[in-house]
Amino acid sequence: MKQLILLSILIPIFSLKSTPTFAHCEIPCGIYEDQLRVKMIKEHITTIEKSMKMINELSAQEQPDYNQLVRWVNNKEEHANKIQEIVAQYFMHQRVKLKNEGEDGYDAYIEQLSSLHRISVFAMKAKQSTQLEVVAKLNNAVHRFEHSYFEDHHH
Repeated sequence: MKQLILLSILIPIFSLKSTPTFAHCEIPCGIYEDQLRVKMIKEHITTIEKSMKMINELSAQEQPDYNQLVRWVNNKEEHANKIQEIVAQYFMHQRVKLKNEGEDGYDAYIEQLSSLHRISVFAMKAKQSTQLEVVAKLNNAVHRFEHSYFEDHHH
C-alpha cells in the first residue's frame, strides 16, 4: 500500500515535461558582448553557406555519400538553430530594450526588432533549403541590424 501511495505521488512529478533553456544570463549579470554575438552569428552564417555548398556538391555526384550528406544537413540545421538562439535569447530577451510609441529611440527599436525577425526567419529558411540567396539575405539582415543596433548603442 505504501508503495502505491508513493507511486501516486511520484508519477505526476516525474511526468512533468521540462523544457531546456539555453540562456546567456537572465539574472541579469551585466556581462554583455554584443559585438561577439554578432561575430558568432556571422560565423554561423559562413558555416551554413559551406554546408549548403557541400550538400549541393555531394548531391550532384553520381553516387552520393549519404552519410556525409546527412552530416552536412545536420550541421546546417544546428548552426541555423544557434543563430535563432542568439537572436531570441540574447538580443530580443535581454539587449533590445522595450520602447513605447513616441518615446525616444522608438524608430530604432522597431528597426532592430524587424532586423532580428528577418535574421530569425532567414535562419529558418536556411534549414529548409540549400539556396545561397538565403545566405545573402541573412548577411543583409545582420548588416541592417548591426547598423541600427550599434548606432543606437554608440559602440
